Amino acid sequence: MARKPPLKTTSTGAGGTTRASAVYERLRSDITHGILEPGSKLRVEAISQRYEVGASPLREALNRLSAEGLVERTDQRGFSVAALKWDELPTLAQTRAQLESLALRDAIAARDTAWEHELVLLVHQLSRTPRSLATAQYIPNPEWEALHREFHRVLLAPCPSRWLRGFCDSLADEAYRFRQVAAGRSFSSRNEHAEHVAIFEAAISGKADEAVTLLVQHYTRTADLVASEAREGGYTA
Repeated sequence: MARKPPLKTTSTGAGGTTRASAVYERLRSDITHGILEPGSKLRVEAISQRYEVGASPLREALNRLSAEGLVERTDQRGFSVAALKWDELPTLAQTRAQLESLALRDAIAARDTAWEHELVLLVHQLSRTPRSLATAQYIPNPEWEALHREFHRVLLAPCPSRWLRGFCDSLADEAYRFRQVAAGRSFSSRNEHAEHVAIFEAAISGKADEAVTLLVQHYTRTADLVASEAREGGYTA
């Protein structure tokens, strides 16, 4: 596997990031972005070399990811990136829509000026950032992906339940894995920015019913496109 820059972290200390937490974040990012492919083995020695971290913090990170469902662990075969179960995609999309609908209603009820300003900035940045790095074919733009994820996270940020926000984050990670594997040219014909603007405008206006309806439609379109791309790519029957 290709080498990556060493982790620059402290081993302990208040306010510092432990090496286990640092490698956890790196592994989580590489799994959700598809750099570590679904089903691929995570051999401790090789991964330790890749991230330049010891076996002990690496195992701690892998166990955390296993508890979250992003990594699978078996007694005989060790660790591997959790496989994507394509037949579960509709259920994932539905569950995500249901939970984020609850979180969005609570977020709108608790909205404030600072939240609105943060969303305004994110919408502006998204408008100036291309979805794809190329026009002839879909090549994910990491900058857009980061802004997109932050927009949806900030949208729910005022929700007072950290448990609900945490569930929404986990479902978003899983949905993102499906999208990265299956994404293709059909995304170029979709005006995602207009969908984001519509959700944003309804949310800051306090129109909870409209914002929730638009958010659910947004996720439904994404799930339908991902399913279509998966069929064309041979991931599903």
